[in-house]
Amino acid sequence: MTELTALSAVQVSTLVHCGDLRATTVAAAHLDRTKRLNPTLAAFATVSETAAMATAERIDAEVAAGTAIGSLLGVPCPIKDLNPVAGVGFEAGSAALAGNVAEVDDDIVGWLSEAGTICTGKSATPEFGLPCYTEVAGAPPTVTPWDVTRMAGGSSGGAAAAVASGMAVIAHASDGGGSIRIPAACCGLVGLKASRGRVTSGRLRQPGPGLSTDGVLTRTVADTAIALDVLARRGVGQTYQVPGPPQSFEAAATREPGRCRIGVLATPVIADAEVHASCLDAVRRTAEVLAGLGHEVVEAPVPFGPDRWQAFESLWAVGAALIPLPEPAEAMLRPLTGWLRERGRTISGTTYAEALAAVQRLTVEVAMVWDGFDAVATPTLAQPPLPVGALRNDLDPAADFAAQTRFTPWTSVANLTGRPAISLPLHTAVIDGVRLPIGVMFTGRFGEEARLLSLAAQLEAAVGWQHPFVVADPVGIHC
Repeated sequence: MTELTALSAVQVSTLVHCGDLRATTVAAAHLDRTKRLNPTLAAFATVSETAAMATAERIDAEVAAGTAIGSLLGVPCPIKDLNPVAGVGFEAGSAALAGNVAEVDDDIVGWLSEAGTICTGKSATPEFGLPCYTEVAGAPPTVTPWDVTRMAGGSSGGAAAAVASGMAVIAHASDGGGSIRIPAACCGLVGLKASRGRVTSGRLRQPGPGLSTDGVLTRTVADTAIALDVLARRGVGQTYQVPGPPQSFEAAATREPGRCRIGVLATPVIADAEVHASCLDAVRRTAEVLAGLGHEVVEAPVPFGPDRWQAFESLWAVGAALIPLPEPAEAMLRPLTGWLRERGRTISGTTYAEALAAVQRLTVEVAMVWDGFDAVATPTLAQPPLPVGALRNDLDPAADFAAQTRFTPWTSVANLTGRPAISLPLHTAVIDGVRLPIGVMFTGRFGEEARLLSLAAQLEAAVGWQHPFVVADPVGIHC
């Protein structure tokens, strides 16, 4: 049973399709592991065991009847608790929504279901997905299986902890300022933020300024590529749209990228931040590997200064202020959420319009300095996964927010400009006696996820990475 939790989505789907593996067996193995590990890792907000097994039974019946379809057939995949799943708790990590149950599915839930996934529950997220750590009021903090005293990142922290520990094969995630890539780096996973418009927000959610996009967290590049094929080019009448590639993303992950021009940047962009030696070393070693593979590797310029990033902060605060909540709920919000909402309410329409215009200018300026590269490599984060509570500061939310920017001084560039970016677990380092994952991020040209996936697959084959906790128990857990 435990070995089943080490399989990739490609392996699970292939085996279930051909009848060599029952979906019910796969689901039971992952649910069993969730029962054992979730109390410590806090990856799930809600576990949907009965519904998951019913879905698995239906899939097994369809396989037996020869009617089963889907490129992710039988793959356990929790949904982030920012997206509703009908009949399941939908609290968005907030005490203000305690006891709330969704009435309908978000569109992305249906798209993943149509591909054959099994929803095993809702993954933990911080309040409304606003911070880059997952520490939910009234619940244990979500931690990385590499060291259960350290953060899993956020806001898709629960999704990352579930996949990295073998509680899920893949997990739905979303990224508005790095919320797929940050937990990918903290938990040693592959995390792709697609180009703006590649994955639409569906009918229930408005895309707003286009900072956020949905995606998945996985353990392999191939799984990420297949999931992107499932999610891309869906929806009707969307505000942002990007043309699809001539071939599938799955095919892109199987072909050589050719000789690429890779820019390398280790200088923080959005904030003045100290960068840990292990993060710098990860980028240096990756640059050496890239050169050895025949790529041209050169230094990339800083695209803009920290002062230009203030437009993102304004858009983020207004987004927080627009979350629909009844007046009594304000008193139940976390200090950071309340601070952001208060700031958002003070931003005038003119200031908001100026922020949108500033983002558009930045998009052009970044293209002018980075479009000469097939990808720009940076550390994903300025530090290894930090101890729980290292960023959170309930007494001073402004300091909390500033600390988050110093921890993530590269990730939101891709959100501002709509570019695709992928974090890869290319390095590890022993810190305070514990081996931790160190992510390296590649940001590509707008619309060029296929090239990023080809390059990522090449690095995966050349360097490789391990997921030691999909079979063995995470550090600090003894069963």
